[in-house]
Formats: sequence, structure tokens, C-alpha cells
Amino acid sequence: MTEDAPRIKPEPHTLGRAERMNWLRAGVLGADDGIVSVAGIVVGVAGATSSRGAIFTAGTAGLVAGAVSMALGEYVSVSSQRDSEHAIVDLKKQELADSPYGEQLELAAIYRAKGLTEATAATVAAELMAHDALAAHLDAELNLDPHDTASPLQAAMASALAFTLGALLPLLAIMMSPQSLRLPVTVVAVLFALGAAGAASARIGGSPPRIAVLRIVIGGAVGLAFTYAVGHFFGMAIG
Repeated sequence: MTEDAPRIKPEPHTLGRAERMNWLRAGVLGADDGIVSVAGIVVGVAGATSSRGAIFTAGTAGLVAGAVSMALGEYVSVSSQRDSEHAIVDLKKQELADSPYGEQLELAAIYRAKGLTEATAATVAAELMAHDALAAHLDAELNLDPHDTASPLQAAMASALAFTLGALLPLLAIMMSPQSLRLPVTVVAVLFALGAAGAASARIGGSPPRIAVLRIVIGGAVGLAFTYAVGHFFGMAIG
């Protein structure tokens, strides 16, 4: 009587983890975009006028326009990617229907190039073709999963949400602060948020956080100073 073989817990799929990391990175970058864009608007308008109504209107318009733009851009981008993936899948289905043996030889060649012996590569290719020929070819040739395609609507909503959450910070900071403290409070809040976003982005990418934080904080400070100067001087000229 033989003992049952121990059950091995499968490791998380590498592609799935990479996909989640890409979504997380996109969320951080979307929030960062919202912070910078709306902060630039409200600080620029504050440089031209002290009117809370004007600042609020401009900031809100920037938030809405930015969120719509991000959502539309992401929707178009992911839709194009999905259409391209579907076209590749259809092409591979046709190739498998026209020449299944030729496709099996092609699959075996791919595994030989990865280091398998000719006999082992031929066996692997034959077994994979018998199990799911389309999935085997898409994975080996293109690293695609035919059952796992991106959702344009989900991507658009996530992008818009990330931008909105980021954009709310400078808008709330400048609206909730006393007039004499609007600019310093907003600048501090924005630079702190940018630093946090830079640290998160560096952690996701596995790079040193100090460099990423310094780069984004310095860039944000320069951008805020520039937009304030533009608003101040143009406001004076027009006023």
C-alpha cells in the first residue's frame, strides 16, 4: 500500500501578480495626476484672486474635466488593447484550424529554445495541444490568457476614481483654510501627498524611495510656484 503523494499548494500566478501591480501603479499615478492638476489650477487662480467662489469653481471644473479625460483615455486605451488581443486570438484559432500539426511543431520549437530536449519538447507540445491548443500557443508565444482580458469600463472607472481622490485633496485644503493660510496649507498638503505617492510608486516598482520622493516633491514645488506666478501676474495684468 502506497502513501498518497503530498499535495502541493500552487504558487500565485506571476502574471496575475504583475497585473495587480500594474493596476496599483496606475491608481497611484492617477491620484498623483489629480493632485498635481487641480493643485496647479487652484494655486494659479489663488494667485490671481482671493475669491473663494472663483477658486472653488475653477478647482471643481478641473476635477471633473480631469476625471472625465482620464476615464475616456483609459477606456479608449484598454479597448484598443482588448481589440488587439481578440484579433490575435482569432488569428491563432484560424492557424490552428488550418495547420494543427505545423502549430504543434512550432510549439515544440519554442520549448526547445527554452532548454528542453527535442524529445521532451515534442511530448510537452503534444500534450498541451491535446489539452488546450489555443491556450498553449497564446501562453507560449504571446503570454496571453484568452479567458483573462482587460475590462475597458473597469479601467475607466478606476482611473477616474483615482484622479478624483487625488484632486479632492488640494481642493479641500484650499477651501477649508483661512484666507491668510490658503497657500501655505495647500502647498504643504500637496507636497506631503506627492511625497507619499512617490514613496508608494517606488515601493511598487522596487526602486529607492528617497530619490522618487525628492524628484516628485521638487517637481511639484516648482510646478506650484510657476502656476502661482502665472496666475498672479496675469491676474494683475487683466485686472
